[in-house]
Amino acid sequence: MKRPIAAAVLAAVLIPAAGCTTAESPSPTRSALSARPTGTPAATTVSDLGEDEIGHSPNMKVIANVPLHAPFNGPEAWGTDLAFQGNYAFVGNYEGFTVHDIGDPTRPKAVAQVECPGGQNDISVSGDLLFLSVDEPRSDDTCASTPADPLDDAEWEGIRIFDISDKTHPRYVSAVQTECGSHTHAIVPGKDAGTLYLYVSSPGPMPGSKGCPPPHENISIVEVPVGEPASARVVAKPEILKDRVIDEDSDFPSAGCHDITVYPEKGLAAGACFGDGILLDISDPVKPRLLQSVSDKENFSIWHSATFNDAGTKLVFSDELGGGIAATCGASGEPTKGADAVYEITPDHELVRRGYFKIPRIQTAEENCVAHNGSLIPVPGRDIMVQAWYMGGVSVFDFTDSDHPEEIAYFERGPLKPGLHLGGSWSAYYYNGYIYSSDITKGLDVLRVDDPLTDPAKSVRMTELNAQTQHSYGGA
Repeated sequence: MKRPIAAAVLAAVLIPAAGCTTAESPSPTRSALSARPTGTPAATTVSDLGEDEIGHSPNMKVIANVPLHAPFNGPEAWGTDLAFQGNYAFVGNYEGFTVHDIGDPTRPKAVAQVECPGGQNDISVSGDLLFLSVDEPRSDDTCASTPADPLDDAEWEGIRIFDISDKTHPRYVSAVQTECGSHTHAIVPGKDAGTLYLYVSSPGPMPGSKGCPPPHENISIVEVPVGEPASARVVAKPEILKDRVIDEDSDFPSAGCHDITVYPEKGLAAGACFGDGILLDISDPVKPRLLQSVSDKENFSIWHSATFNDAGTKLVFSDELGGGIAATCGASGEPTKGADAVYEITPDHELVRRGYFKIPRIQTAEENCVAHNGSLIPVPGRDIMVQAWYMGGVSVFDFTDSDHPEEIAYFERGPLKPGLHLGGSWSAYYYNGYIYSSDITKGLDVLRVDDPLTDPAKSVRMTELNAQTQHSYGGA
């Protein structure tokens, strides 16, 4: 979600979207909710929590929270994505980023805050380097920049790079401008340890703009020399979407991609590209090759993100219906909209759609709720994922049975205080025995799930986690 995307879909969500609840929308009967496509769960409970009240399944509980603090506590100082390294969690924010010491997950503490405004500051880390995605026109590439006119030839958007060798004092290094900015990015290892690549995704184009010209059928690939990050540059702009036809009647008729998730060990990447889901061969990281593109016009509105299972034989694509600002988890009985879709990947790299998953708790018409960012829970032999659903909270679900995904744990908060319209979990990832959730307005939540299905994951230890760069459990 970003401000421009939210603006683009606002007119659509003001008219009750499929899956939304309005004051005029009666709750369906349980029998009506059960009349659903094969492989889709019915909504089974109504969330009736009070304002900011916490609810959770018996096998999930919150063990710590670090609230947002100044200067990250303004009206649009929204918490965004997460990355992890060693005993540290790095949390993006529209105003910059925070470094948390999570050596004791029950007592996390902020050890650094870096003011560096730029929506949405999605974040990743590798070694001594930290990367931020900026998808908002700025006056220049520095942290002192101000908002700019997108049609100004001097406006800047792209990737900012920081040195985090000292976690308590991150240092700005340089920046790379990319076409149409950087909504999100994924780290791809190079052929040797001295080189990293960033696959940069962004919406567009913007006619009349020098920085985001039509047709924007490409992604940008940034090469980062690890020893000289100030020399990072765009080395390729592969037109992986050149044959796509844009549906101008869709909720968000954009070229480009929203997110790309890479699985280097499998030589694959998956892109959620607004109107389509794509599978890529990335055996040559500078020359990704399109293997297949799929669409689901009946159910998917904004293809938002993708997650491989550990075996690389499945993909979970998510639909961000309403752009993150709509109440799509209401009582309309639309379990395939604003949801996840499970696709199996055949040996010939064909994508075959199987089941859908949507949280089985009905939210109020005041709660923005839709499928958002998540990661695998590393359970050998099973396909289990944790995922953020904005005000729908955090959900853990099992998609081992591709046709019948099932929720096994959840955590959520009740409606926001009057006057607030955007909140909830932006990203929820599993890291070394705990779930960490970046809440847009509440800060960092640390959750623990205790369940026979997920307990084997507690023995898996990782040294880094960037959710858009997947590694096999054995390589963790």
